[in-house]
Amino acid sequence: MNKKETIAEVGFILDTYCEGCLVKKFLRQDYGKCAAQKFCIRECTVGEQLKKLGKNLT
Repeated sequence: MNKKETIAEVGFILDTYCEGCLVKKFLRQDYGKCAAQKFCIRECTVGEQLKKLGKNLT
């Protein structure tokens, strides 16, 4: 997968799964942006997918 395809895939995933995520919204309201980002990166399966795609960009 080239960089252009990877970026498109990341955008699709963010728009599809992360845009209206209730868990992210709840964590952000109660614990702040940093806690929500930590959850998304470390525990969410979508975040794991995004990390794998991000490695293709470096």
